[in-house]
Amino acid sequence: MEDKILESFAYILPAAVTGFVAYYMFNGFINNKISEKKLDLLAQQKKESLPIKLQAYERLMLFCERINPVKMLMRIPPISKDTNDYLDLLIANINQEFEHNLVQQIYISDETWTAIYAAKNAVTNKLKQVAENSSSANDLRENVLIDYSKSTPPTETAIDFIKSEVKKIL
Repeated sequence: MEDKILESFAYILPAAVTGFVAYYMFNGFINNKISEKKLDLLAQQKKESLPIKLQAYERLMLFCERINPVKMLMRIPPISKDTNDYLDLLIANINQEFEHNLVQQIYISDETWTAIYAAKNAVTNKLKQVAENSSSANDLRENVLIDYSKSTPPTETAIDFIKSEVKKIL
């Protein structure tokens, strides 16, 4: 009886060891294939989302260019001689541009969105500040142009930030 048990054990032990080895090899193989699939899907997703992200950065760069105070003053003439009317027109234009590009924040980093939002607010606040010391719409234009000839507009800072973000993506 003991001989039959030892004989059975002699057959079962190698079969069990072979089974465990096969299990671990197949398990490793399957896990490796799953990892490869995940990497392929991630690469495919990045490949598909890159053009959308780049387009968002392009649109926000255009937004910064359009709200650049110097360029905006050249593009938007005063509607009357009243400073407040012109200021309201400029701020309305900035807000309209901003609302038009608001959805782009989905595709960009939080830091970039913060830089763009800060640039928008800085331009708006500077226009309001200069308008307080201006007697007419043309005076407002001149004062803004003089002020920004001495310093870099905040939109340029935001544009530089966008460029650095795009370089990181590419």
